[in-house]
Amino acid sequence: MSLEQEISIRRTFGIVSHPDAGKTTLTEKLLLFGGAIQVAGAVKSNKIKKAATSDFMEIERQRGISVATSVMAFEYRGRKVNILDTPGHKDFAEDTYRTLTAVDSVIVVIDVAKGVEEQTENLVRVCKMRRTPIIVFINKLDREGKDGFDLLDEIEEKLKLKVVPMSWPIGMGQRFQGVYNMYGEQLNLFSAHGKQVEEDTLTFKDLNNSELDQLIGDAAAAELREETHLISEVYPSFDHQRYLEGIESPVFFGSAINNFGVKELLDCFVEIAPPPLPRYAEEREVRPEEEAFTGFVFKIHANIDPRHRDRIAFVRICSGTFRRNTNYQHIRLNRKLKFSNPTSFMASRKEVVDEAFPGDIVGLYDSGNFKIGDTLTEGEILHFKGIPSFSPEQFRYVNNANPLKSKQLNKGLVQLMDEGVAQLFTMEMTQRKIIGTVGALQFDVIQYRLEHEYGASCTYEPVRLNKACWISCDDKEALNTFIRRRKKDLAKDKDGQLVYMAETAWGLKTVQEAHPEVQFHMKSEY
Repeated sequence: MSLEQEISIRRTFGIVSHPDAGKTTLTEKLLLFGGAIQVAGAVKSNKIKKAATSDFMEIERQRGISVATSVMAFEYRGRKVNILDTPGHKDFAEDTYRTLTAVDSVIVVIDVAKGVEEQTENLVRVCKMRRTPIIVFINKLDREGKDGFDLLDEIEEKLKLKVVPMSWPIGMGQRFQGVYNMYGEQLNLFSAHGKQVEEDTLTFKDLNNSELDQLIGDAAAAELREETHLISEVYPSFDHQRYLEGIESPVFFGSAINNFGVKELLDCFVEIAPPPLPRYAEEREVRPEEEAFTGFVFKIHANIDPRHRDRIAFVRICSGTFRRNTNYQHIRLNRKLKFSNPTSFMASRKEVVDEAFPGDIVGLYDSGNFKIGDTLTEGEILHFKGIPSFSPEQFRYVNNANPLKSKQLNKGLVQLMDEGVAQLFTMEMTQRKIIGTVGALQFDVIQYRLEHEYGASCTYEPVRLNKACWISCDDKEALNTFIRRRKKDLAKDKDGQLVYMAETAWGLKTVQEAHPEVQFHMKSEY
C-alpha cells in the first residue's frame, strides 16, 4: 500500500468529557464493535469484574476515573482507528490538553441528565481554538434526562457549536424505545440486553409508514414524526466540509453502557472523520504525505508495565514512514537515535511494529532521552508548535517516609516528573524538595504510584507558595545581586534551572519591581 493510501485509511481521535459522562465506557464499546476486545469492561461496577481496557493503571481501577491518557488502535471497515481516551478530571487536564495536539478530531461525550459541564466547556474551547472537528455523543439515554431540544440549545449556547442532529431518541429513561438514525435512515430499537443485533435495526426511509406505529406505539410514532420534522426545519443538513473546518458538529444519541447507538456513531465516524492532517512547526507546515519522517513526543509514561520498569515516550507520526531500527535525529539533543522495539498499543498491551504512518501513535522505549515536545526527524531541524506546558498552582513539601528507600524515592520522583504531570523543585538553602501540580488529586496519584511502582513511600507537608517563576537575566551582576538577596526563596527544578518561589502575588510584584533587570517566566519553556 502506498503512503497516500496508508494516510487515507487512518482516523486518529480523542474522546473528551467532564468526569462520569461515560467517556471510558464509550471507548470500551468502540473497541468492542471494532473487534479489538471480546468483552467490554466497566469503569465502575459491582457485577462486572473486568476493568476498562483504557484504565490499565491500578489506581484508575480502584478510583473508577482515568488519570492518564490511554492509546488504543484497531481496524474497522477498512480503516485503521487510533483512539486516545483522555482523563476527564480537571486535575489531569494538562495530560488531555497535550493529547489534543496529537489527534485530528474529537468525540465529546455529554451526560443526558447533567448536560454541558464545566470541564467539557474548557476542553471544547481548546478544540475550537485548534479548529479540531468535533462530533458530540449524548450518552445515558436509558436514564431520565433533559429534553433533546433543550440539550441541543445548551450545546450551542455553552459550547458555541453549530449542531447537526444525526440521530434522535425515541423517549428517554423508562420510555426509551430506541434511536432513529437520520444519517443512515434506520430505526434502532432498544433492548437492555447489552447487545445490538441485526434484528434490532430496521430501515425506515419514510417515517410515515404505518409499520412504525405498530413497532413503537401511536403516541411515540407521532412524537418522533413531529420532532424529526422540526429538526429538518430548524437545523441545517449535514455539510461534510463545514464539519472538517470545525464549524458544524454532528450529534448522536445513545447509551454506551448498553452498546446502544455506539455502532451508528462508529459507522458514521469512520466515513466522515478526517484522515491525518498537517501539523505546524515553527519553521514550516508539515504535510503527512511528505516522504521524510517527522514526529513529536506528546506524552511520557513511566512503568506502563510495572514488572519491567519500562518508560515509554508516545510519538505522534506527522509525516513519512517511521521504520524500526532506523537512525533518526533527536532535534533537542542533536544526536541520532535508533529504536529496535517501537510499539503500538492496546492500552497497556504492546506490540512491536516494523512500520508506522502519519496519524499513528508509536511508543519508544526511553532511557531518559525524551522530554514532552521533543521532535524526531530524518535530519531536518523542526520544532512542532502548540504543545502546552503549565505553571503549577498547588505546592507541597515532599518527605521521605522510609530512609532506607531514598534511592527508590529519588528515582521515582524524577521519572514521574518527566511525565509532565507535576514539577519538582529543590530549595537552594535547605535542599528540601517541593512538588508543584495543577490539581490537588495529582498528589494522591504520585504518592500511590511511588509506593506501588517504586516501593518508596512519602508524606506531604503544606507550604505557603503562590507561584513558581523561572528566572533569566542578561546582566550577570544584576543576576548575582538577585541571587544573593533572595537566596531563601530560590530553588532549582529537576533540570537545574533557577526558579523563584513566590509566597504571594503581592510579594512577587514587589520583587519584580525591586529587580527590573530580571525576567520572571511562568513556564520553564520560556
